[in-house]
Amino acid sequence: MNALPTRPLVLDPREAVEPCARCDARERSVCNAIPEADLRRLGEASSIGTAAPGTTFISEGEPASAFFNITRGAAKLYKLMPDGRRQITGFVGVGHFLGLAVSDTYAFSAEAIDPVRYCRFSRPKLRTLLDDFPAMEKRLLQLASNELVAAQEQMLLLGRKTARERVASFLLAQARLGLVCQMPRARFALPMTRGDIADYVGMTIETISRTLTKLRSDGLIDIPNANDIVILNRPAMERIAEGMN
Repeated sequence: MNALPTRPLVLDPREAVEPCARCDARERSVCNAIPEADLRRLGEASSIGTAAPGTTFISEGEPASAFFNITRGAAKLYKLMPDGRRQITGFVGVGHFLGLAVSDTYAFSAEAIDPVRYCRFSRPKLRTLLDDFPAMEKRLLQLASNELVAAQEQMLLLGRKTARERVASFLLAQARLGLVCQMPRARFALPMTRGDIADYVGMTIETISRTLTKLRSDGLIDIPNANDIVILNRPAMERIAEGMN
């Protein structure tokens, strides 16, 4: 007998009320537009859910009835082609708010890479929050604009850049992922597999591995373990990403 598919776990909405004040994701997400005095309203408008690694918690084509704010873990966004092939369109982590660029149905699927925890807002409850807190709506509009820029960068990545330029661009983007400050990390984790990276940048796993090895041998990055990357020469990596080296 086939096992039933794993589904995300949704917890008691009341758990979100007090933790909003001490949530690690707050300063990196749209939630920081809500004043401290009104955090209880924010918690009461959401329910907390979790998704185990490999679990899809947003499914392309399903009714877009809710929005998701990731408070822990990382996920990959992808679309399925008519022949069943998958194209990863992005990676998201703590502070990312998902579901903005949809109408009646979700335009993408989201799958947990590692254990994910999120706050789920129904459309009516989020609409009420936006009406009462215009600063939050302004932040969401900024996020929507950022998503358009990211989509344009993805088109350039797949259409024009060389393998070396694609990998450098990807690593620099991951170094900035989820940061509030302008200074990107020198060392960061890549929770996704090499296969996921290859799918995202439109290359084979073998080419990804060769390119990472070459960047390492050139003294531009270090790979201390299977998941971590250290950027040793950021200016050189930026020149590569821009096609200047």
